[in-house]
Amino acid sequence: MTTTRTTCPYCGVGCGVLATPNPDGTTAIAGDPDHPANFGRLCSKGSALGETLSLTGRLLHPEINGKRAAWDEALNLVADTFSRTIAEHGPDSVAFYGSGQLLTEDYYVANKLMKGFIGSGNMDTNSRLCMASSVAGHKRAFGSDTVPGNYEDLELADLIVLVGSNLGWCHPVLYQRIARAKAERPGMRVVLIDPRRTTTADIADLHLQVQSDGDSALFVGLLAHLAQNGAIAPQFVSDHTSGLDAAMLVAEDWPIARIAEATGVPEHAIGLFFEWFAKTEKTVTVFSQGVNQSASGTDKVNAIINCHLLTGRIGRPGMGPFSVTGQPNAMGGREVGGLANMLAAHMDFIPEAVERVGRFWGSDRVACAPGLKAVDLFAAMARGEIKAVWIMATNPVDSMPEADLVRTALASCPFVVISDMSAETDTGIHAHVRLPAAGWGEKNGTVTNSERRISRQRPFLPLPGEARPDWWIITQVAKRMGFGAAFDFAGPDEIFAEHAALSSFENNGTRDFDLTGLIDAEYEALHPVQWPIRTKPTARLFADGRFFTPDGKARFIPVLPPPPFAPAPGQFILNTGRVRDHWHTMTRTGKAARLSAHYAEPFVEIHPADAAALNIRRASLVRIGNRHGSAVLRALVTDRQRRGHLFVPMHWTDQFASNARIDALVPAKVDPVSHQPALKMAQAHAEPFQTTIYGFFVARSRPILTGIDYWAIAEAAGGVRGEIALAREPAEWLAWIRVVFQLPETANLVTLHDRHSGRRSMALIEDGRLIFALYLSPDPVLVSRQWAADLLSAEGVSGPVVLAGRPGTDMPDGGPIVCACFSVGSNTIAAAVTDQGCTSVEAVGACTKAGSNCGSCRPEIRSIIEAFRLQAAE
Repeated sequence: MTTTRTTCPYCGVGCGVLATPNPDGTTAIAGDPDHPANFGRLCSKGSALGETLSLTGRLLHPEINGKRAAWDEALNLVADTFSRTIAEHGPDSVAFYGSGQLLTEDYYVANKLMKGFIGSGNMDTNSRLCMASSVAGHKRAFGSDTVPGNYEDLELADLIVLVGSNLGWCHPVLYQRIARAKAERPGMRVVLIDPRRTTTADIADLHLQVQSDGDSALFVGLLAHLAQNGAIAPQFVSDHTSGLDAAMLVAEDWPIARIAEATGVPEHAIGLFFEWFAKTEKTVTVFSQGVNQSASGTDKVNAIINCHLLTGRIGRPGMGPFSVTGQPNAMGGREVGGLANMLAAHMDFIPEAVERVGRFWGSDRVACAPGLKAVDLFAAMARGEIKAVWIMATNPVDSMPEADLVRTALASCPFVVISDMSAETDTGIHAHVRLPAAGWGEKNGTVTNSERRISRQRPFLPLPGEARPDWWIITQVAKRMGFGAAFDFAGPDEIFAEHAALSSFENNGTRDFDLTGLIDAEYEALHPVQWPIRTKPTARLFADGRFFTPDGKARFIPVLPPPPFAPAPGQFILNTGRVRDHWHTMTRTGKAARLSAHYAEPFVEIHPADAAALNIRRASLVRIGNRHGSAVLRALVTDRQRRGHLFVPMHWTDQFASNARIDALVPAKVDPVSHQPALKMAQAHAEPFQTTIYGFFVARSRPILTGIDYWAIAEAAGGVRGEIALAREPAEWLAWIRVVFQLPETANLVTLHDRHSGRRSMALIEDGRLIFALYLSPDPVLVSRQWAADLLSAEGVSGPVVLAGRPGTDMPDGGPIVCACFSVGSNTIAAAVTDQGCTSVEAVGACTKAGSNCGSCRPEIRSIIEAFRLQAAE
């Protein structure tokens, strides 16, 4: 029962984790109190990591064309096919597509193989989908991809501006650090700039509900306001920046009235924000996907940075522009050159850097130019120009824009290699070769979080089956391609040492990324540390006014705000994003029942007025579509959504729902500088999905759902839970149920049919244990989902209670899960208010534990308290 210090594999916060394998095969998970990213805090996803470690659904052996193969056979085929393809069609006919899930050491050898020895720049990553515009904005302003500050600045700031960043759900630990600091210093202000009223609005003193892409106009106008009202650092601007006049020439044309028109935000709210920003020196502006995933994302980043340069608020405690990354190692991938427009160690494709890297690697084949970026890469594949591709630890058939075209491109590609831990993904089914990769808990290496902090991910589980680390797989292929001497690494420690040495090579402080101080560090004992590390770690950069541009000065970038993004008549603006408890395409979080309890099926947020106009009822099904594709989703009617806007999470795939791959509807429109796709700026129409009957089921094993008009399935403790809908009823319900739920003819079902309402209930109970239950209704089924799912783990189950669809007095219904960390439902929280007199989130937490861990559910708890407060007082 040894405890291992490691790092969470989810978002870019990079929380420290303590993992302790137990004798019964489970793993206890806790936050690391000594890790400076989280100081012991974990979010709901991190807390549930121990529940995602089963081997169910794991790829455990190499496969060729769907059949098990030996490692040597698979590796030889990959190496031979790539070598032959390069010989026949040139190095640019092959490509690698990586992921922020890779460790830095994996990324390093993949990039070295492709750019250093194959000689092509065609190594890109899914970080292109989330952080490329931040990279481009940093490089335009600073001459380097440098995040100036750190997490401590969030607690030291007097004003925090959150732009397109739902920290409450997407970076919960950072959200809690801000919430705690705000509680201790009530004078701290938080401004949220977001088209949606997200959970993060709970801590906001001001919410600017901008139109899509309105944030460019807001910050361009802010720049003019700051200059006109004397909120400028003249000495800093004069000595350490260039280009202000050109930037101001555009900004001066944006008075508050014009900004209000472009953003849809009232003038008085804009004025208040401008006043707070102008008067508050300690200001941090945090931005994430709402800024980056735009056709003008790079300009948005520079519009934000311009305001900090003008005021000199950069690189000092409690101030600065702060890009927070979406993935655990998006930063590490940028460090090693994982993006197609980067070479290695933050060096670009300029002649002196290409020559330098070539000498360091001992290669005369180093790529001289950027390769194909993600959208272009798959488009080239569709045209037949990419003839062999290796996809590592990601699922582009679900996550890329125009995802159906990506699927078609992969299906037509002559040779597709997948290295993954998951046996079944929507991408993996198109692979000619599938290689079993190590997963979290088995991997050994480093990751870098959003504040430039390098942390160790350490293994605490044995490699299952024939799974191998990604770095080993890549180096084995490199050796078989004839590059053995350059890839003769015995372990990740040797790869990291070379990575650090390259960062230091001929650097002398001329490049931001420098790990000189870690070249001889003891790898196993490496503590979390921020780069650059020349002699000691650097907490913040640019306070001295020295940047990495040719003249050492930061650049103001003129930004012309785009026209307001307005949909065509009858269309909505479609925004995509994440939910609180799931991660990417759910290959990991989908295994944890409690992470599906909050949102167990795909949904679309729609404003009540829009829903009423379209005759879309609460909890009914909605079809949204455009020329690229369509999806069928549950209607979540809510006024936190703007009129004319839709929001749909990007997590659901063909493994979890009948038709919910929302990125299939997003056009492949990209930012012209960063080539990051505009994943939050699609257009779509919406209409009711016609159905005759709705259903909800719980079952001990997964039913056969093929052919059902609508379905969504999720893990439940003891089995699965799911939703269905049918356009027409089966001719014979019992026969249909026996096929779908794979029941023997001898199964003794109990049934209930209310002919007046059209509702039906059916169940199979054996020896007091529920095998399955199905509830059907012409309207959305009203059964308590969590209560029904809990019956799968119960004993002494009663047929009448199951069929009634509601618990008896001896089995209270906790209600839909609100707190995933402790599985606390809404009814339990309401009872704490009405029966126990709890009138604050803290009191509810003391009574039920809800909201006492990651805190992401605290806004929802607060709304329940408000709803039941009067009842409690009576």
